[in-house]
Amino acid sequence: MNTQCAFCMIPEIKAREIVGNELAWAFPTNIPITPGHTLISPRRCVATFGELTTEERQAILELADKVMLALKKAYKAEGFNVVWNEGKLAGQLVPHFHLHIIPRKEDDTGLLGYDPRSMLSDRRPRTDGRERAFKGLRLDQVGARVMSLKSHETSHQPQTNGGTKMPLFFFA
Repeated sequence: MNTQCAFCMIPEIKAREIVGNELAWAFPTNIPITPGHTLISPRRCVATFGELTTEERQAILELADKVMLALKKAYKAEGFNVVWNEGKLAGQLVPHFHLHIIPRKEDDTGLLGYDPRSMLSDRRPRTDGRERAFKGLRLDQVGARVMSLKSHETSHQPQTNGGTKMPLFFFA
């Protein structure tokens, strides 16, 4: 248990659990983007997706299915944003992994103008020469290129946990 973690230390947050299993639990956020915005977290306190066990990942995704089905019924959700923020620079405020399930429907007021594709294409000019790093590559080649760039950046640092980890993303 992390004494800096609100999810672990504040009983009122734990009391908001709406569904759970042995390894994970779901609860409504106190700062919803849309009505029904729910967080799914492992019971064990870990900060990042990479620290989750395979079983914890599966438990979280099983709850995501249940939560999305319930939100479709309760809020007439027509779609979802399913996302997590990892690290302070990415907006993670609580050092306990949590998956956001944000129900969406026509004319909701959450994240106006949000276009997830905008995160995939950074249109700001680059000054480090990397704008050419991925040009013309197939998706399977991009991963190898990222690993190559990451390896080059960290070659002066000692490797831990068996080497550099690639971040994992999924889109719903």
